[in-house]
Amino acid sequence: MASRTNQRILLACALLCAAALPCADSSRLKAAESQLQPAVAAANFPIASGARLAGDGKQTRFILDLDQAITFRAVTLADPYRVVIDVPQLSFQLPAGTGAGGRGLVKAFRYGLVMPGGSRIVFDLTGPARIAKSYVLEAANGQPARLVLELEEVDRAAFVPAQAPENRPELRPTIAEAQPATAPAATAPDTAQQKADGRPVVVIDPGHGGIDNGTQSSGESEKNLVLAFGLALRDRLEKAGKYRVVMTRDDDTFIPLNDRTKIARNLKAALFVSIHADALPRAEGDAQGATIYTLSDKASDAEAQRLADAENRADAIAGFNLAEEPTDVADILIDLTQRETRTFSNRFARLLMGEMKSTVRMHKHPLKSAGFRVLKAPDVPSVLVEIGYVSNKGDLEHLVSEGWRSKAVGSMAQAIDGFLTKRMATAGSSN
Repeated sequence: MASRTNQRILLACALLCAAALPCADSSRLKAAESQLQPAVAAANFPIASGARLAGDGKQTRFILDLDQAITFRAVTLADPYRVVIDVPQLSFQLPAGTGAGGRGLVKAFRYGLVMPGGSRIVFDLTGPARIAKSYVLEAANGQPARLVLELEEVDRAAFVPAQAPENRPELRPTIAEAQPATAPAATAPDTAQQKADGRPVVVIDPGHGGIDNGTQSSGESEKNLVLAFGLALRDRLEKAGKYRVVMTRDDDTFIPLNDRTKIARNLKAALFVSIHADALPRAEGDAQGATIYTLSDKASDAEAQRLADAENRADAIAGFNLAEEPTDVADILIDLTQRETRTFSNRFARLLMGEMKSTVRMHKHPLKSAGFRVLKAPDVPSVLVEIGYVSNKGDLEHLVSEGWRSKAVGSMAQAIDGFLTKRMATAGSSN
């Protein structure tokens, strides 16, 4: 299990060379979104052209239309009840809104890239259900190839034993282990080159990705907005040449939360910056402006707690079983190293607020804290920056604007440089 986790980390570290995306407005951002997808045509990925549900609350069938037969693995998960299908990387060419509504035993489903070479479909269930049948039909009689999943309602007592590996041979791999055979092998980074490059490492973490779209509004997805921002920030920092910049993802790939922090820890990063763009539920009003979050055991307010809860569910959205996540990070939070790290994180957050408020609109309470899992690296100063609210019309106009992005990136780069320059000078004088 540990080796496969390390493979995912190393694979994410290897994705460092995507081009910057010029996005001047909403239409150009949509064009950029297509660039963020892997090279579908070049790689000849199978195409999923249609998906539908049939049946009722006792039996429900899912059908996925494909241009060729594929292999797959299907598993069930509880709390909440879900079905997860892992497949080779697909080009999803499904109508807009596919999966948003459900039928029968399925409340809704989502789909997307979960690793290079592997895609995933996750079904949210109305209650416990078992996989009665699952198979792929070859194309025949003018009909496309199809992946078919048939679900049957069961009670909780029947559902839990059905998950036991000894009772269900096809479930023996855990979610983390159920990698499609076509997934590329992880490549270890050039450790010699890392040692030779003594510059401080800055890890930029665009939130969400792949199957996890994040928040969505007016046709824009958070995962694409924050990736475009992260790539622009990377390019700005690399142009200065003072820091080695690593992206947790530089394409539309899902990276588990713990792997994001492990990337920073393995590289002994000097700073970790996670980029997000939140949405406020309509019932909670209309918030606007950028907000900077640091780690805290107790949230600074109800909104910070809501956001942390939502972001911490990212792995569940992608189908990962959070019960299997290690607890070592939580256990080490009381360590003195963590206390010092929080001090540095808070210092950078204040510096970043000072730089950003002169160039972009800030939230009325710009500094907040909550228990974000992605900020729990005990030895890497870390912040999570909500660059704006996609639920606010004015913020969304900024988020798709190249001019706004350039100003925001500039102020963030200035804060990073000011923080690390002072910290490195202090570290040097103490040696």
